[in-house]
Amino acid sequence: MPKRTHHAVCDLKYHLVWIPKYRKSLLLGSIENRIKELFYQIAEEHDFEILAMELMPDHVHLFVSAAPKWSPGKIVSIFKAITSKIIFEEFPQVKKKLWGGHLWSAGYYAASVGDKVTAEMVKKYIRHQR
Repeated sequence: MPKRTHHAVCDLKYHLVWIPKYRKSLLLGSIENRIKELFYQIAEEHDFEILAMELMPDHVHLFVSAAPKWSPGKIVSIFKAITSKIIFEEFPQVKKKLWGGHLWSAGYYAASVGDKVTAEMVKKYIRHQR
């Protein structure tokens, strides 16, 4: 469903992927559950729509729809910054495993949905990650 703003109607969807620092397998159990919970809270606060999500032990797949004011890089930055701060506060043992003081690596992958890659293809790909 397209998003409407005062000046635009848009239908922007991004498949975003990023990894924990050093590609550590940290996204398990209560940490995985808390990050998923935080992702939904962040999405609600910023008017993003999470269309599909899967956390693997060493990477995140997020399929998200957002208004045109949000670049893919800014969307990733918001998710990373907020989850990093909260996970380090709530799970201090994680910080000990990541000697550099960062939860997430600096990079990310982003792809938009278009004619050749449909939204359904991305959702199916993400659902079948486990």
